[in-house]
Amino acid sequence: MANVKPTRRRVFVALLISAFMATSLLFAAGRYGYWQAYTDAGIFGNLSSRSDMGAEYAMLEKLAIIFPVNKNTDMQFYQNTWLRNYLYPVCDWPGPGCKIVCNRTSTYQTLDIKTKCFSRAIKRFEDKELFIKLDDDALVDINYVIGLIKKYQRHHKPVYISDHQRTKTRDFPDSLNGVRYGNGKFYMFNRKLAQCLKTDIKYRGSRNEDSVFGGMVSHGCGEDNVEYVQEDDRWIWHKEYTSKNKHIDLAFIKNH
Repeated sequence: MANVKPTRRRVFVALLISAFMATSLLFAAGRYGYWQAYTDAGIFGNLSSRSDMGAEYAMLEKLAIIFPVNKNTDMQFYQNTWLRNYLYPVCDWPGPGCKIVCNRTSTYQTLDIKTKCFSRAIKRFEDKELFIKLDDDALVDINYVIGLIKKYQRHHKPVYISDHQRTKTRDFPDSLNGVRYGNGKFYMFNRKLAQCLKTDIKYRGSRNEDSVFGGMVSHGCGEDNVEYVQEDDRWIWHKEYTSKNKHIDLAFIKNH
């Protein structure tokens, strides 16, 4: 076969095509964010060395994700996420995978009792330094959680991370009146806060379980002694997950 030598014209055309392709790729990446997943500290996070990843996973071993379940909870879905190794399902009755058992049937109206149940149980989890309470229609990003662990694992005060608000209970002027509490889809707290929770708190009737937890914090730990931290909702998904080519209904069957 004859040896075909490239001419100057062919070299110029090849360089022109290469430049066009590179420009197109950069434009597409900028417009559609193809590379953003690898640079944001989000779902994929920054690329870590193996030693860094090992240290981060070691930190996660100190985490317990408190996960109240019911008949509609899809455990298979959560077992296929990063959460699986850290889940502590809270069940009404003993069953496969149940880590906390309350031994009573719960309904939406009695979730406050279930909250007091797991709050008593976690006081005995001496090998855990941080806790997340997560609803079964919510997701949280792993790198966001690792960042919170790094920042608060040795904090000198009780820490309560969530989207906080105040109760408005003019019709029920009891121990929960005006307490500061977090949104139950996600709240994270440290061992210092778990240890000072007042789990025998008294109040009138059946109450919102999130405000009950906030009341246990206020009356047991004292609001002035607690570090209240606002959550970052960019890394927490509730009811639905939407990102790029994914749109997932996390609450297909409504519990209430």
